[in-house]
Amino acid sequence: MSIKRLAPEERLTGAVVHNGLVYLAGQIADDSSLDAEGQMADILRQVDALLAEAGTDKSHLISVQIFLADMNDMAGMNRAWDAWLDRNNKPARATVEAKLADPTWKVELTGIAALPQP
Repeated sequence: MSIKRLAPEERLTGAVVHNGLVYLAGQIADDSSLDAEGQMADILRQVDALLAEAGTDKSHLISVQIFLADMNDMAGMNRAWDAWLDRNNKPARATVEAKLADPTWKVELTGIAALPQP
């Protein structure tokens, strides 16, 4: 099986496609000055773009892990999530509080999606 790497950066690649699955690297907002809701909306825009590049979309998400720097930001993060979510194809999801690598980051998200079956 081949491995396809999307959006390579210095230390990682934005997503890896292998064996019918898309593995998302930890996605963070391009604009870290935004609040948690804004950062989450920005992250979800990036997820849409990566999944499209891989040949799939959010309706094929299998699981998502969300890391919040502060659980007090859960409501704002969930507003962005709820506005974006495909209600007919909800992924499994976990949300945890974690110290993120940059103190301006409020949210980080990673996940796994399936490629559509031909």
